[in-house]
Amino acid sequence: MRRTLQILLVAAAALYLITPGVSDWQAGASEGGARGGSARQVDDSAALDVKRQQLADKEAALKAKEEALKKLSATLDARVVELNAAKKGLEGALVTKKKQDGERYKKMIKIYKGLKADQAGALLNKLDDKMVIELLNQMDQKTAVKLIPFIDQPRVLEWTRLNLQAN
Repeated sequence: MRRTLQILLVAAAALYLITPGVSDWQAGASEGGARGGSARQVDDSAALDVKRQQLADKEAALKAKEEALKKLSATLDARVVELNAAKKGLEGALVTKKKQDGERYKKMIKIYKGLKADQAGALLNKLDDKMVIELLNQMDQKTAVKLIPFIDQPRVLEWTRLNLQAN
């Protein structure tokens, strides 16, 4: 029996030396686990790098859009300044034209004052309504009173309505 025990012991020792042991398996498992953990870390790191790159791309796109908006804003500001200058020019021209028209109407009123009332009324009846109303508006009250009986009554009534509505 002793001899059997010795053979078994030698066989066990040989088997132990030839095959990997439990501790070797645990070491291999821990290395594989460490490799799996480092693989996850590499994957997480790569995902973060991709996200950073995407954010950098979005930031660059936003900066480009911001620059484009700034250029458009500057263009619009320049256009507004240009339009305001044109508006001032038109307003000045309109004031000048109104002055000239006012002077023309005053000259015509002097002419109509020099005529007899029936002659002036006959001439006014040949003008369009707008001109007659404007002339009556610029005439003094005394002249208008003399001309009213000789002007077509619908024109006089329209002039009256316009004057009453203006007040």
